[in-house]
Amino acid sequence: MSDKVWPAQSAISVGLRGRCPRCGKGHLFSGVATLKPGCEKCGLSYDFADAGDGPAVFVMLIAGFIIVAAALVVEVKYQPPYWLHAALWLPLTILLPLALLRPLKGWLVATQYTHNAKPGELEGRD
Repeated sequence: MSDKVWPAQSAISVGLRGRCPRCGKGHLFSGVATLKPGCEKCGLSYDFADAGDGPAVFVMLIAGFIIVAAALVVEVKYQPPYWLHAALWLPLTILLPLALLRPLKGWLVATQYTHNAKPGELEGRD
């Protein structure tokens, strides 16, 4: 399988869909955010993938901005009681990060594959 030439895949497209960065058909995840050992379609090993804390940082920044901005707008415009704020924003604080984590991790893993990134290696150094 390694002799086959694979067409270039868009890191954003395959990453957000949770697909293999080489063939675009196999699944990247076995759980919510757990990577499979490899692609079931093309045989690519996902050993290269180390997204680290990157997805969590992006999720915190994006979800935090959305939730805080929405809470501020609702407070200024409607001034609801505190229990309504809790009823609105606590579920969103749980659901939005869960919805964002998998696509962002997939995108970062696909970007690592696209750019042949490896931990602890700098290009052009001897």
